[in-house]
Amino acid sequence: MKRLLPPHLFVLLLISMSLIGYWSGSPHNLAFPVNLIGFAPLLIGLTLAVTGKNLFRRRRTNIMTFNDPDVLVTDGVFRFSRNPMYLGFAISMFGAALLTGAALSSFVITAVFVVVVDRWYIKFEEQRLEAMFADDFKHYKAKVRRWI
Repeated sequence: MKRLLPPHLFVLLLISMSLIGYWSGSPHNLAFPVNLIGFAPLLIGLTLAVTGKNLFRRRRTNIMTFNDPDVLVTDGVFRFSRNPMYLGFAISMFGAALLTGAALSSFVITAVFVVVVDRWYIKFEEQRLEAMFADDFKHYKAKVRRWI
């Protein structure tokens, strides 16, 4: 059975957010053009996620969630967050929620994403990192926060 990768979950929830907002006809707290402020966090979040991905590529390490990591990446954006790609996705979803007019359902979907990532993906990944990199990961974990 294939496992749902975090970027796929991100895209599925963004699509869900858009469709629910469109179909529900729920009142929009932020009307056009004020809702366009959502482009800022959307772009900032995507930039953060891509920056983390590119750092993995430069280090020639595995980026696939369910495969063993090759290298413990602790520099670049990873100096500020142990999970900058997930943080970027969450910030992007917040921006998308603003773009949809800040409908409550959009923020609920964003919160669901954060909880799933935190309790399932990050927990799984950090167990693997600790098993593979032992004291190096424990030191990094003590120094750098999980999110921000």
